Amino acid sequence: MQEMSPYELLGGAGVVRWLSERFYDIMDSDPAVKPLRDMHPADLAASREKLYMFLSGWLGGPPLFMETFGHPRLRQRHMPFAVDGEARDQWMKCMTQAVNELVCEDWLKARLLEAFYNTADFMRNRED
Repeated sequence: MQEMSPYELLGGAGVVRWLSERFYDIMDSDPAVKPLRDMHPADLAASREKLYMFLSGWLGGPPLFMETFGHPRLRQRHMPFAVDGEARDQWMKCMTQAVNELVCEDWLKARLLEAFYNTADFMRNRED
């Protein structure tokens, strides 16, 4: 029997959309992550959609981002931005809050947050 993907475990497209939206709601409203917010455009609509599309495939669902934009090339796409440990930690603060609000199962929460941290840490392109 095949193991369910995180996408399936979370509940599919609607839940992944909610996670993407909630992440940006937190980032847009929490003064503690203002430097991270300032790296983004004033209108977050495109950022929200791209995160949803990316997370869909990254979590094991439909590869929406790849179908639309090609390979994510995350590090390359983030090179114009100064991503250091502080930016990583601010990103994780927002994602951790969103995941904590969404996921009840501790084992799934831990699995997701570890994967998110590893990816966020990989995005660093500046010394701390």
